[in-house]
Amino acid sequence: MFSDVFRDLSRPQVLSIIEAVKTSNGITVGNLAKELGKSYMGIKGHCEKLEKQGYLKTWRVPRAGVGRPEKLYLLTKKCDELFPKIGIELVENMVGGMKKFFGESSAEKVFFHHYEQLRAQWTPIVSRGKSLVERATRLADLRDKSGCFSRCKYDVTNGFRIEEYHHPMTELFTLYPSLIKQEIRMMEQLLGNKVVRKEITLEKGGTLVVYHIGTLG
Repeated sequence: MFSDVFRDLSRPQVLSIIEAVKTSNGITVGNLAKELGKSYMGIKGHCEKLEKQGYLKTWRVPRAGVGRPEKLYLLTKKCDELFPKIGIELVENMVGGMKKFFGESSAEKVFFHHYEQLRAQWTPIVSRGKSLVERATRLADLRDKSGCFSRCKYDVTNGFRIEEYHHPMTELFTLYPSLIKQEIRMMEQLLGNKVVRKEITLEKGGTLVVYHIGTLG
């Protein structure tokens, strides 16, 4: 029943490593150990095993000054199976059928209905947040549970935002870019605040989607 990927990665500590690497743009064993609160040697052993199994790869970067290059760990394509995706072929066929039998605008109406239903479902949960930060945190948690791998982040340089390291509808967005606008509209309605979406191509591969949230007011 379970795929080989889940059999290999069934230990909680290993899954924690995968999650931490997924949300980084490359991370050292030392930083992994610190983030997870585990021993350096224990994390190193797990990483080396995952590399041998083909789930992690390394990227070496020069150190500032002297010394051997740092070794950063990244996920490989073999890990893609861990993260949920919609059945893009099925959806594409269904959308094609709707257009054929009910007209070109039928697909847009169905997608609009999807986001309206999602907004109605999430509103009671998000609206319990007493501040924008709390509402955004609740929204990020809901999106994370739906497979988007979302995290709220804040720093002085980039401000307050939701970062997403995976989205199950990525392939569908490529086929129907208007869905992105519908998703942003839903998020703005839930937060009561302007949201600006940006896609960032990471230096070591992959894409990070950032939703900048206008103000902390």
